[in-house]
Amino acid sequence: MRLGRVIGRVTLSQAVPSLTGARWLIVNPLGREQYRQGLEADITLSKEPSLVAYDALGGGVGQVIGFVEGREAAVPFPQPTPIDAICAALVDKMFYHPAETPEAPKV
Repeated sequence: MRLGRVIGRVTLSQAVPSLTGARWLIVNPLGREQYRQGLEADITLSKEPSLVAYDALGGGVGQVIGFVEGREAAVPFPQPTPIDAICAALVDKMFYHPAETPEAPKV
């Protein structure tokens, strides 16, 4: 599972029957800088390409979500469903404290 911030929504006028009525979120995956800033910082976008994720949990714009991509994204559906990403969790808190990296020796 990866974390990303919801930056928009998608509304469909037509879809295959298995996706009728679905909610879709535009998600920007968190990068290293967004992890360092935490959830309370101003919203910035990572360099990662944004994606569209199916949402059944009610994620909102500005919220950080956990999402799953690839084949695993379709696992919750009883029938084969054409999706690439799904919102799997709504994030309330995030603790990120990476280990200090030693400085590279000067040559």
